[in-house]
Amino acid sequence: MRVLLDIKDSKAMPLLEVLKGLSYVKTKMISEEKALLMEEIKEAVEELALIRQGKLKGIPAKQLLDEL
Repeated sequence: MRVLLDIKDSKAMPLLEVLKGLSYVKTKMISEEKALLMEEIKEAVEELALIRQGKLKGIPAKQLLDEL
């Protein structure tokens, strides 16, 4: 299982030390940019699911391209 945690910088290092002490837990630091990208992708997937369920209205691709 993978878990993404959002922790205040001042509290992150002590928690990481605890996690590193557990043989069954692997830790990996990611950049702030990568974390932001992951969050944006997650939001896009959730929005797509809502559009497919009919709970949210999407816009046609042509309209999106015309706005660029």
